[in-house]
Amino acid sequence: MSPAATDWATLQPVLWLSVLQTIYMVFWTMLIAGSLGLLLGVALHTTRAGGLYANRAVFTVLNVLVNLVRPIPFIIFITAVGPLTLLVMGTTIGTRSVLFPMVAMATFFIGRIVEQNLVSVDPAVVEAARAMGASRFRIVWSVLVPEALAPLVLGYTFTFIAVVDMSAMAGYVGGGGLGDFAISYGYQQFNWPVTLLTVAIIVVIVQLAQLLGNTIARRVLHR
Repeated sequence: MSPAATDWATLQPVLWLSVLQTIYMVFWTMLIAGSLGLLLGVALHTTRAGGLYANRAVFTVLNVLVNLVRPIPFIIFITAVGPLTLLVMGTTIGTRSVLFPMVAMATFFIGRIVEQNLVSVDPAVVEAARAMGASRFRIVWSVLVPEALAPLVLGYTFTFIAVVDMSAMAGYVGGGGLGDFAISYGYQQFNWPVTLLTVAIIVVIVQLAQLLGNTIARRVLHR
């Protein structure tokens, strides 16, 4: 198909469906992995040496898991966990099925980001809360996390962009979304306008997310 033969009337509903599929994947991944990743990051920070719940065995296991998963390219990870995806989701094909590998990868990614941001919190703030008799649980959720809120917002914004990238790669394994649209109707048919339009849509989504994240982070810093 040449660029001149592009049938936008036919492609428009397919493109719209692909946008909705991408939003679906990114939304649920950020919601679920965002929560699990926060818990993982807090666990990493509090169980490390000198942490509020210092536990060498727990920290070592969690740290090794994060270090094992994070370096794996997502396109390899999504195929490697295929049997587990089939067990959990009942299928390895379709937009819903790719949520499992996306959530798994994003959880470990967010966990490390949360841990690194919590480490940057001034220890004196935590010690002051302990001196006032605050429980360890209260210190974590009323002092530690709020103190790191601005960098956490930026960290989650960065993760959002990575998750959009994951959703695009999910197209290679039948996950649908803009990645699948660009491959099927753009790259494979040498239809460059379709590919460029897909890229433009992804860029707009990412830029809007970055703008929102930066705005929220600034407001948190000046609260």
